[in-house]
Amino acid sequence: QVQLVESGGGLVQAGGSLRLSCAASGRTFSFGTMGWFHQAPGKPREFVAAIRWTGVTTGYADSVKGRFTISRDNAKNTVYLQMNSLKPEDTAVYYCAAARYSTNWSRPDEYNYWGQGTQVTVSS
Repeated sequence: QVQLVESGGGLVQAGGSLRLSCAASGRTFSFGTMGWFHQAPGKPREFVAAIRWTGVTTGYADSVKGRFTISRDNAKNTVYLQMNSLKPEDTAVYYCAAARYSTNWSRPDEYNYWGQGTQVTVSS
């Protein structure tokens, strides 16, 4: 019954910016945490950023601190990832995820729902 749909990915040169969106539908009232993860070919899925749906608390992976910003618009049931100063190593499929409750929001197994992903490619 729950669906997460990502958008905003694409091809950009190093140093450029993209904004990803994740639109949630269904029983969204039960989501306590929203997160972004990414996965490059041959690599495990890695934590990028997370936000509490009912608050202002946020968290980031060390590799994106100072460059990426997560935010949400509860009225639109949407979470965003603003990505600035993009690097080639940011190239990956980016996934949106939702958790009813998470005490360690960097762990993929704590999330209950996932989107299908959106490709981000950063050229040199």
